[in-house]
Amino acid sequence: MSFQSEYNKKIKDLLSMTRQVNVWRTKPVKIVFTNGCFDILHTGHVQYLEEAKSLGDKLIIGLNSDASVKRLKGAERPVNHQEDRANVLAALGFVDGIVIFDEDTPAELIEALCPDILVKGGDWPIEKIVGSNFVLNNGGQVLSIPFREGHSTSGTIEKIKKLG
Repeated sequence: MSFQSEYNKKIKDLLSMTRQVNVWRTKPVKIVFTNGCFDILHTGHVQYLEEAKSLGDKLIIGLNSDASVKRLKGAERPVNHQEDRANVLAALGFVDGIVIFDEDTPAELIEALCPDILVKGGDWPIEKIVGSNFVLNNGGQVLSIPFREGHSTSGTIEKIKKLG
């Protein structure tokens, strides 16, 4: 049995999110897109996502699927399943939409949604951000938000392992 609430209506497949973006674009809005694993949500994530949202009107998160996270981060990850990660992100009031993607990169999502602003954390130089050329070639902006030191999922996992 799946729990239904207002916030998990923000979680959509790519076709549904594309339709939602088209509805939003009937008014002058700036769509901001970012992506990540967001495995164990921490204050660094929340601050980063809140800052991303402040750059525009609607914030869409591309969330790596469990299979994608395993390929990128190793067999022990993710700690939390994709549905749980998506629900926690959807509960954040400033998040407007979430799409879970199975590929290693969000390139397909970015091209389908054509955001006005593409954002990643400061550990990503703009030229290495997947989708940056597409967004720039379509008149958008690509930004790198400064990385917050001392907050990382990997660091949290290491701390937990030391306690065990």
